[in-house]
Amino acid sequence: MAEFTMELSDEQKEVRDWLHGFAADVIRPAAAEWDEREETPWPVIQEAAKVGIYSLDFYAQQYFDSTGLGIPMAMEELFWGDAGIALSIVGTGLAAVGVLANGTEEQIGTWIPQMYGDANDVKVAAFCSSEPDAGSDVASMRTRAVYDEAKDEWVLNGTKTWATNGGIANVHVVVAVVDPDLGSKGHASFIVPPATPGLSQGQKFKKHGIRASHTAEVVLDNVRVPGSCLLGGKEKLDARLARAREKAKKGGERVKNAAMATFEASRPAVGAMAVGTARAAYEVALEYAQTREQFGRPIIDNQGVAFQLADMRTSIDAARLLVWRASWMAINGKPFTAAEGSMSKLFASETAKKVTAQAVQILGGNGYTREYPVERMHRDSAIYTIFEGTSEIQRLVIARTLAGMPIR
Repeated sequence: MAEFTMELSDEQKEVRDWLHGFAADVIRPAAAEWDEREETPWPVIQEAAKVGIYSLDFYAQQYFDSTGLGIPMAMEELFWGDAGIALSIVGTGLAAVGVLANGTEEQIGTWIPQMYGDANDVKVAAFCSSEPDAGSDVASMRTRAVYDEAKDEWVLNGTKTWATNGGIANVHVVVAVVDPDLGSKGHASFIVPPATPGLSQGQKFKKHGIRASHTAEVVLDNVRVPGSCLLGGKEKLDARLARAREKAKKGGERVKNAAMATFEASRPAVGAMAVGTARAAYEVALEYAQTREQFGRPIIDNQGVAFQLADMRTSIDAARLLVWRASWMAINGKPFTAAEGSMSKLFASETAKKVTAQAVQILGGNGYTREYPVERMHRDSAIYTIFEGTSEIQRLVIARTLAGMPIR
């Protein structure tokens, strides 16, 4: 087990500085353009692929960092550059992790390379879980997968929503209900290969922020996929369903919803994204306060401005520490007995919204214009308190965990 330390290793610092350089030199100069275009920034993703950032190898190296700090460090730096473009770069990782966590070795080797493509022909992937009536309430999922034993195929029907890269992805990973009587225990994940008939893009959402990231509905109309596209295989699924049915007969157990437990472990990464955006806005506000003069002196000499900056920096550092703690706990198998994953996401996301709003206020009229990036950062920050569990859901998870109650 890696000992907890507040000091990054030399290797971690080197990776951090490399990512920071890419964010400063490649992502930031392109941020305003792609936010206005509201399109996937393919040229930037390609540049990330060329240097090795957009790849499974890089993501895996950070994911398996024994300190747990690889992923949050990477997320903070990329999202410091720009949230929309960064999400376009890391969005494929959601689908890749789904396959890594549940797939067989053959499935991992077959599908993950197709998710990324290569530097000359980059591809993206989509993870499709949320539905119009089933966001945080995963037990209400309606997308069905029915097994056609005669053809050894699964038939998928339903509509997914809020899917990053949905419809434009080369590979889609779709969560569907295989046994509705078991609630969330009756779910399974499926690979939908490229150009599979019946899968189409529904509505593309025009968003308030993170506009360089493609978000859309995915419609599944009698989508047939081979039996080999069931992640983990049918034998493993049948065994899992049998255990769930047996527990249900005995009256069930007061255990965490499996999907909610997975979200709990991944939420620190979202917290790190929020920290990156908050830090970026704080740095712009700090520099502006040091150079902008009113009444013959820099506005940072004003206690009202200086105290805001002090609070902003304190909140950012506190959010980062919560993210690092939860990330260290996750990689070392420490149970989140107080929902520390949700704590980190809740505090960091709320911090991002507050800090970016304060940055706009410090810049005054300039902060309200698109000539300065804090306006975009403020819009981008709104998503952190919504996706991967709203702030209200985070508080519910924390409260139920502290009370020893099941999380449904």
